[in-house]
Amino acid sequence: MKVYLAGFNVDASVLQEMEAKLGKRDDITPEVLSAAYARISRDPRAINEIRQSARQEVEKSRKSNSTIIFKMGHHSVAEHAVFNFDILGVSRFAMEELEKFRLCSYTEKSQRYITLQDDIVVPVEIQGTKFEGMFRDMISAQNKAYFELYDKLKKHVFQQNAELALDPKNHNLLEGWAKEDARYITSLAAESQVGLTINARNLELLLRRFASHPLDEIKSLGKMLYDQVSEVAPSIVIFHQANDRDQKTYPDLKVIADALLSAATKKTFYDIDLVKLVDFTKCGDAIVSAALLHSASNYSYSQCRQIVDDLPELDVKKIFKAAWQNMQFYDSMLREFEYVNLTFDIVLSSACFGQLKRHRMSTITAQSYDPSLGITIPQSIKDINMDDFFQDIVDKTNQVYSAIKQEIPLAAPYILTNAHRKRIMIRVNAREMYHISRLREDAHAQWDIQNVSRSMAAQAKKVMPFVFACIGGKDKYNEIYKNIFGINPKIVELSLPGAREIIQEKIK
Repeated sequence: MKVYLAGFNVDASVLQEMEAKLGKRDDITPEVLSAAYARISRDPRAINEIRQSARQEVEKSRKSNSTIIFKMGHHSVAEHAVFNFDILGVSRFAMEELEKFRLCSYTEKSQRYITLQDDIVVPVEIQGTKFEGMFRDMISAQNKAYFELYDKLKKHVFQQNAELALDPKNHNLLEGWAKEDARYITSLAAESQVGLTINARNLELLLRRFASHPLDEIKSLGKMLYDQVSEVAPSIVIFHQANDRDQKTYPDLKVIADALLSAATKKTFYDIDLVKLVDFTKCGDAIVSAALLHSASNYSYSQCRQIVDDLPELDVKKIFKAAWQNMQFYDSMLREFEYVNLTFDIVLSSACFGQLKRHRMSTITAQSYDPSLGITIPQSIKDINMDDFFQDIVDKTNQVYSAIKQEIPLAAPYILTNAHRKRIMIRVNAREMYHISRLREDAHAQWDIQNVSRSMAAQAKKVMPFVFACIGGKDKYNEIYKNIFGINPKIVELSLPGAREIIQEKIK
């Protein structure tokens, strides 16, 4: 057995410094890895030898990529080429489009931990129009309100947590709680930044979608990304232009939807269900327990299912308990839990959506922001009697939004705040539902996403009581485990110094 480290991410500045010292090199490109790995299936040489050949013949490697990836249709080969991007000065609104792509990694500037400034993106569609002054004035009022709320919330948080405040080491944490809630009044035009890691196959998809997008900011971002990679890796990012599928499909669907739904009775949104389970796999408990038996035996699924259907509840519980008894709070559910699904219709704030959309192993589709769905006002703002002040800023924001929407509907959402809501649908399998619950119901999670995930978990447990008997935030894991097994979970010793103490603290 042999293992070679074929490559790893290196800061582009390091590569530039190397070239400055040693001269220009043509083989500093991820294309050679794609080309080498593409040849593995048909070339008898050792992989490391194939890589060496690919590095020595870069132009030949590029032709090979074009043939194998695009003419022969083996697009997965492009996934071996990976890029890292620093993306700065992008609006929170545009960030939602960027972070739609599931098989990528993102780390974004957090409005929960960083004090916001006055940096905003004024969309090109609004620049130079009669709405630009109105837009800037409203953003200025929102930002002024942010700092006013932050000052009052900071005092409130320190008073409410007087013991924590005694230790200066906790001050950043407490200030963060104040920022977390003050940011609900800031707009989607606020600038953000993100580190993006993406492979060439997904980058090409992103570039096509962005080239087809009607908003100028999204198109410009796509062009800038393409400009950065087109010279470095021209053979694996080819189909990046706008196309009819991405440009026209949703507009065509909107025409049909407007025609079909225009006659429907308009319902008020005063009593909306913020989180509603609208569909789920029937007999989910039986399906997962049968799948667990299937993996542990040589029986067919049909045979396992028939056996499970005839079992008393006590024996079904034994199956699930066997699947859980060796788990730690950080372990994921077994893959058999992916055979059942739940679909939720959720109305949530922009701030909350920014967190839920991170769960990319789910299926999420979203509507546009809709002021008629109301807003989410943090309880802390009500506690300091600033909810009327908050609502007044929102009412003025809605007026500006309505004015802009009449003439420039695409750009109008930039003015809306983190408190404004949209409606989404999310489909998760049971394994992912557990992951969401463990992370987002935890006491350290932000309150808005806690509320949403807690409601999702409660409704999931009603329709699949065995499957979700172990669900809950990781801070409650010790309690949940003890309720099921009558004892605390075992603490696994890890090599990391202090790991035992860390784990004990996490499951208290």
